[in-house]
Amino acid sequence: MYNWKKQRERAAFLALANGAVFRGWSFGAPVDTAGEAVFNTGMSGYQEILTDPSYAGQFVTLTAPEIGNYGCNPQDVESRGLFLNGLVIHELNEPSNCRSEESLSGYLKRNGKPGIAGIDTRSLTVMLRDEGSQKAYLHTADEPLSEAEAVDRARAWAGLDGQDYAAKVTAGKPYEWNREGDFHVAAFDFGIKYNILRGMAENGMRVTVLPAAATAADALALKPDGVFLSNGPADPAALRYAIDAIRTLAGKVPLFGICLGHQLFGLASGAECGRLKFGHHGCNHPVKDLSTGHVEISSQNHGFCVDIDNVSDVVVTHVNLNDGTLEGFAHKTKPILAVQHHPEACPGPIDSQYFFARFRGMVRDAVGF
Repeated sequence: MYNWKKQRERAAFLALANGAVFRGWSFGAPVDTAGEAVFNTGMSGYQEILTDPSYAGQFVTLTAPEIGNYGCNPQDVESRGLFLNGLVIHELNEPSNCRSEESLSGYLKRNGKPGIAGIDTRSLTVMLRDEGSQKAYLHTADEPLSEAEAVDRARAWAGLDGQDYAAKVTAGKPYEWNREGDFHVAAFDFGIKYNILRGMAENGMRVTVLPAAATAADALALKPDGVFLSNGPADPAALRYAIDAIRTLAGKVPLFGICLGHQLFGLASGAECGRLKFGHHGCNHPVKDLSTGHVEISSQNHGFCVDIDNVSDVVVTHVNLNDGTLEGFAHKTKPILAVQHHPEACPGPIDSQYFFARFRGMVRDAVGF
């Protein structure tokens, strides 16, 4: 968009805790907020990214240069709302697509989320890559604010470490996703994406979704054939209640965890979980399946990773070929499977969708179907 008058009238900036300030112009909702600045290397799928609860508390910088081209629509949402703190892009385009029902700016504004355009996203991405994810403060509101004050607010923000953001994004009460299927799965919602639920339903599983704070007794009371641990935002170590529930459930029913669920099962098994420098966010991360030697291109969105070197009863199944970090593991004797990347995609490639069939197979074997 090259409306210079509008850009001057809607001047905005993103201030980082390291003192750097990136200036641009605002779109979406005119609100100020703090968050963690990360970057996503996907070339498309911005609406799925916006509605992924795992981005709660974060400013998502999209490295693709032109955003908004195909607008927004109800079919491409991945949760009941937008949980990220703001969107950072280079150039905002008006939509030109037969599926579009709303502009990106209008979509953000309706959902109360701010955006900033005109940013040199390449420079910001390089900074985040070299220095790590940053606490940040996005100023898009009409009230005046100095850049120095914004930097101070970024530094004062509590951050994501040690914070339970799953409680902010989870469902308020249990609900049924679908009512048909050969097997019944209880799914813990730490920030679950709709395409995960679709993936299980398409593989013959009837899914009951439970709030993040549900206990093992709550899950077992449903008499499930299997239990699923979902993706979600922020620091897994903050979810002590979930770790306790997983320890109780392990060995009683087949378990399958994705992303945060993978990390939680790691912690429940005695593994360590630490911060990645700038996280994995995008749709183009190569992952190797050690059992087959096949390389899958995966969708990823996480800032923490599991180290299972000190855990003797699990085996590594998948590794990230970019940095060698853990992407999947399984228990040696119990029907438990965990994967760090996102087999449901949305957005991204579908190379790893077989995990849903693999989970179904674990459940089928356990119940003797």
